[in-house]
Amino acid sequence: MTLRRCIPWPDRRLRSAAEPVAEIDDDVRGIWADMVDTMEAMPGVGLAAPQIGVTRALAVVDASDVRGQAVRMANPEVLHASAKLRAHHEASPNLPGVSALIERSRAVTVRFLNADGTVEKRDFVGLWATSVQHQIDHLSGRMYFDHLSPVKRRRLIARAQKLARRR
Repeated sequence: MTLRRCIPWPDRRLRSAAEPVAEIDDDVRGIWADMVDTMEAMPGVGLAAPQIGVTRALAVVDASDVRGQAVRMANPEVLHASAKLRAHHEASPNLPGVSALIERSRAVTVRFLNADGTVEKRDFVGLWATSVQHQIDHLSGRMYFDHLSPVKRRRLIARAQKLARRR
């Protein structure tokens, strides 16, 4: 088990688009394994490679009640998003100590390269859908707080910075 350190905001890698993955090889499988270990240790329901400083389009998601159901995704993209929204408190280990209520599509259909290296289309609903969208945002260089108004975003970041100075 290898735990990776989540890089702190405002590291520029968190604002850069991740590089697409051409094929699923042992290197990718190793990164995914580390990501699952890191996500489980947080504990969290998802992790994108840029969060650990790896600028590749890789994500893992596990919003199951019984852990160990992680979906490994390379190059995920939303093909369809429901118009119905779902609000959920979101956070990030890259900006610890703060969270915000974010509205996202309640259900999404996503296409990605799976662990076998084949293209898969899968529907995600509820917390699974929220986490998948959150990870895809990371792969595009976006953070969850980018969905907030500029005033709320500044307050959230200021609160996180204040918490970091206390540590």
